[in-house]
Order: sequence, then C-alpha cells, then structure tokens
Amino acid sequence: MPGRTKSTDRTVSKTGSSSRIGRSADGNPGVASKTFGMQQGSGILSARQRRLAWLGFLLAALQAPVSAKLVSDGSWLFSLCVALMVATVIIADDAARRRPADARTGD
Repeated sequence: MPGRTKSTDRTVSKTGSSSRIGRSADGNPGVASKTFGMQQGSGILSARQRRLAWLGFLLAALQAPVSAKLVSDGSWLFSLCVALMVATVIIADDAARRRPADARTGD
C-alpha cells in the first residue's frame, strides 16, 4: 500500500555487541541476558506451619460466630482474638516471603 511503511527488525550496536529489536510474536523472541528473576525471601513459617496456621485461622474464625450463638457470655471474643493473631502471623509471613532475598530487615 502506498504511504505505509513496512516494519522491519533493526540491529542496534552497543559496545561491540548487537541485540535484535523486534516483536516477541514474530517467532524469534529475544533472549534477555542481563535480567534475573526476583528471588523470594524465605518466610518466618515453613510450608507445613503455614498450612497449619491457615487451618487454625479458619477454625477459630468459624468458631467465633458459632460460640456467639450457643454461649450466652462473651467467651466468643477469645476465638476472634486468636483468629486475628494467627492472621497477623500469616500476613507477616507473606510480607517476609515477598521481600527480595538480599534485602536487609533494617531497610
């Protein structure tokens, strides 16, 4: 078609090395050589402890409204407090896992 230019791949030189600039859908995706995946930091809980924490949270969170219906005193608040404390530990573990492995805790 007149007036339209066809897109072509270009080669760019940078300090003696060349890299291909193009679309990733053209069948030959470029390989990123200087990138690295984000290394996840280890959390404060192991995988087994994390599963048990989720189970404890769910059980305590479900027990609180059941206790509120069945018991006339305010003892159901204890279940709610336990559920909130376990949820806090799970959230802290998530934050520690999302932090890069080389990040210091003082930053």
